[in-house]
Amino acid sequence: MNTKKDKLVIFDTTLRDGEQSPGASMTTDEKIRIARMLERMRVDVIEAGFAIASQGDFDAVQAVAEAVKDSRICSLARAVGPDIARAGEALKKANASRIHTFIATSPIHMKYKLQMEPEQVLEQAVAAVKQARQFTDDVEFSLEDGSRSEPDFMYRIIEAVIAAGAGTINIPDTVGYGEPGEYGAMFKRVIENVPNSDKAIFSTHCHNDLGLAVANSLSAVMNGVRQVECTINGLGERAGNASLEEIVMAVQTRQDLYPVETGIDPVHIVPTSRLVSSITGFPVQPNKAIVGANAFAHESGIHQDGVLKHRETYEIMRAEDVGWGQNRLVLGKHSGRAAVKARYEELGVTFDDAAEFQVVFQRFKDLADKKHEIFDEDLQSIIAGAEEPVEHYRLESLDVHSRSGNRPRAQMQILIEGAEVSAEAEGSGPVDATFKAIESVVNSNADLKLYSVNAVTQGTDSQGSVTVRLERNGRLVNGVGADTDILVASAQAYLDALNLLASGESKRKGV
Repeated sequence: MNTKKDKLVIFDTTLRDGEQSPGASMTTDEKIRIARMLERMRVDVIEAGFAIASQGDFDAVQAVAEAVKDSRICSLARAVGPDIARAGEALKKANASRIHTFIATSPIHMKYKLQMEPEQVLEQAVAAVKQARQFTDDVEFSLEDGSRSEPDFMYRIIEAVIAAGAGTINIPDTVGYGEPGEYGAMFKRVIENVPNSDKAIFSTHCHNDLGLAVANSLSAVMNGVRQVECTINGLGERAGNASLEEIVMAVQTRQDLYPVETGIDPVHIVPTSRLVSSITGFPVQPNKAIVGANAFAHESGIHQDGVLKHRETYEIMRAEDVGWGQNRLVLGKHSGRAAVKARYEELGVTFDDAAEFQVVFQRFKDLADKKHEIFDEDLQSIIAGAEEPVEHYRLESLDVHSRSGNRPRAQMQILIEGAEVSAEAEGSGPVDATFKAIESVVNSNADLKLYSVNAVTQGTDSQGSVTVRLERNGRLVNGVGADTDILVASAQAYLDALNLLASGESKRKGV
């Protein structure tokens, strides 16, 4: 018997909670590019930022609200008047908007963080929802640290905010402490004990501190939840959030089990994953489910034999269904502007004017002179490199000597505020020498927290994508560089990070 399934709302918070990963903050333009890909994927709700957190966040929420028409755009807001008013202002031009307001409800948070009595928290929550309804007819209320809240108080506050106009109730596992059995059962009890629970959609937002974010989210779905809050690649603070791709494909693959279906077009999952990775500088681990490089690879002879005879012996999903192998148009040095621009448009990238595209096209031509074939991953890297912060520092040339038995030495020319400066230094390795040469003339007083190298595509002529994370005075930034020469990419990434630190207004603002 074919029973109609409920709709599972996919609420993506890559641009808000995902951006809270240390060093993963994004520019407004980068947020728009990701939002457009999420829209193309048919994500229901896009949480674009925390409008009151900074002018940069406000501008990003406003810009995404203008750019996206087919997904609902959401801004986070604490349950206080100025936050809600700021969110409402940022969402004015949205085709469809939501204000997501929250307050902590666990005893430990109310006592030590808020220093408020439960009745005060309840009153503030109701007032916040009523105020938010003045800006939009779609209001979500979250019980921060809900999984550690006392049941009776949860029932009271949920009933009150639904009566005040909240259409979605989110009970997050804020600290990743939940366990699938108990977390799912909590939702079942809430829905059964809140008299007006049928007037709202219940939502889950899980963190991955114990590696259970996806399991907890799916358990909640099995117990009446009809919205899942998640991020691309599981991006998020600490150990991350529930992965959108894993939630969506679990539901799609196990339609025999889950009583819901999503409206997601999964063919855009892999391209979106790569875009988020290239923008944030957070590489995807090879064995990551769905989007990792090894997700559909088979090395075992038994597995290979089975797949060749009948794919479903060892593959429960088709790689092409999530975007692997899709649109693998290969460009090269003979490709013209029209072909390159058309491919970028297929990847969700548009250009405001001819001058902006010309910068990107020149970078494309420069790369095409170095490697024979240009893939989608290369195009994403070109875009990432084309969006420069204010250029306090720029690499002009680099010469590194590294020989067995000799200490490596780097010599370079750097433009500092437009003036050419020579720098050189020795190091324990060629990368170390390169960084020390830069620091010999910059003296940034920044601490190197991460140095990561990943191949953008396969083959020995692949671009190397380098991420450099620097910290200064408590501020973390990620610099990104890409080149077929790893040492050049490393220098570019280090200078990119220094430019971000030097800029009065970071191009990648976080919450």
